[in-house]
Amino acid sequence: MNIAYLRQEYMRAGLSEADAHADPLAQFERWMKDALAAELPLANAMTLATVSGSGAPDARIVLLKGVEDGAFVFYTNYDSRKGRQLAARPEACLVFLWAPLERQVRIQGRVDKLAAAESERYFASRPLGARLSARASAQSAVVPGREALELAVADEKARHGDNPPRPAHWGGYRVLPSRIEFWQGRENRLHDRLQYRRGASGWTLERLAP
Repeated sequence: MNIAYLRQEYMRAGLSEADAHADPLAQFERWMKDALAAELPLANAMTLATVSGSGAPDARIVLLKGVEDGAFVFYTNYDSRKGRQLAARPEACLVFLWAPLERQVRIQGRVDKLAAAESERYFASRPLGARLSARASAQSAVVPGREALELAVADEKARHGDNPPRPAHWGGYRVLPSRIEFWQGRENRLHDRLQYRRGASGWTLERLAP
């Protein structure tokens, strides 16, 4: 397989300092609305990068579930590999790729757990199957096969019916950004990269070389 020849010229749009919103959260909302209007599949999908206890990088795709009080919110199992990594080092990088729009957003920041009440509210809003699976799955642990997972879900259903409570090991995180970069593809790889850095007096906007 030879993929070295794959090429794409980026021609859709540009991103200037004059057009960028002074608030990076407002700029993110603009771009998210564009992604939703374009009906991109899983527009809220983002790469979540963390660091292991040994310092090795790790990453996976999770779903953004909100931007609240200046932070990016997602939910997962606290005992999963990413949960253990965040407990040891509560920092993360998020990456959104909206390829049809030739756009990318990178977010770096500190990570905190959501309050239990917020996690309770979101858990109650999930479909029943997702709530049962959250209780049944020891996420990231080795299991003997799919049948064991299905049996565990069936057991949770038998025990709790249509009202399974949120397990203590499942809930939300908030990523409070210290740096947000907006990348817009441009012709001849001379891409637009605008970076916002949080300082004591607010956000600083600067352009990065592509």
